[in-house]
Amino acid sequence: MSDTVNLSLEEARKLTIEALSANKTDPAIAKIVANALVNAEADGQAGHGLSRIPSYTAQTRTGKVDGFAKPEAELITPVVQRIDAKYGFAYPAIEVALPFLKDASSQNGLALSAIRHSHHFGQAGAHCERLARDGMVAFIFGNGPKAIAAYGGKNPMFGTNPIAFAAPNGDGEPLVIDLALSRVARGKIMAAQRTGKSIPEGWSLDKDGQPTTDPEAALAGTMIPIGEAKGAALAMMIEIMAAGLCGAAFGFEASSLFSGEGDAPDLGQVILAINADLVSGGLFAERMETLVAAIEAEEGARLPGTSRLAAREKAEQYGVNLPKPIYEEAVRLAGPST
Repeated sequence: MSDTVNLSLEEARKLTIEALSANKTDPAIAKIVANALVNAEADGQAGHGLSRIPSYTAQTRTGKVDGFAKPEAELITPVVQRIDAKYGFAYPAIEVALPFLKDASSQNGLALSAIRHSHHFGQAGAHCERLARDGMVAFIFGNGPKAIAAYGGKNPMFGTNPIAFAAPNGDGEPLVIDLALSRVARGKIMAAQRTGKSIPEGWSLDKDGQPTTDPEAALAGTMIPIGEAKGAALAMMIEIMAAGLCGAAFGFEASSLFSGEGDAPDLGQVILAINADLVSGGLFAERMETLVAAIEAEEGARLPGTSRLAAREKAEQYGVNLPKPIYEEAVRLAGPST
């Protein structure tokens, strides 16, 4: 008997919408959230995919996340927008930000959107990729609940704090670079916990600072940063960019994204868009073509993100395979009509 369940992308989207809608979430918002989770699943980013349904619904049921919150945007200057996510999901706030960033950077060369009172923002690179398809070089910075210790410390202080970048790539797919500042995204440990699997050594330390392969112990301990001291410093930089700049909670102040208990996480995200053609004087496309050609000519080298594109193409044709426990939990949360 298979330990996975195959779903088409549309089936996965429908299941996610039903599970969220059945648990104190506006169906229109559920659709936005479902698109983000299913797209992450299709891109091979299961830690940001349907494994998030149980934790998201646990939080909407208790009100830790307001499933009916409508983000409010405020124009600070022609190129700076502030968005209050109203302690709801991050995805509706990002949907408000992206059109502003496209229009404002098209006219002025660059634009910035700062989102406060926010939540988990999922597959960071996907948001930048959408801007890159419209000719923008884009960055996104976002913090998360404490997971990484300050270098030399043992107590978690900073989030895994993803940073992502995307750039237009001529007629090809945008170049997307997306990374958390821990050696792996914390969502991968959460997914292992939900499916009863161990994790590789080198991902995390337990609460006593010892290496562990137990996802439960890892979630109670700290994540190992990429690049050791450099990774911890970058995590601090993103705390300042995403939390300090947005007036949001720092990682050590934010509540867990995995349970329904506690106050709202109150996280922050900053998205920066740069009009590549305008800033470069029309030279960006040629420069990118030269760079990409040089990398592709190198034996064994590959552009970042190629595995994402391969997974996406496969998912569009064959659907996604969900671990059976995750599928069954989503069906249970969706209710008897599913």
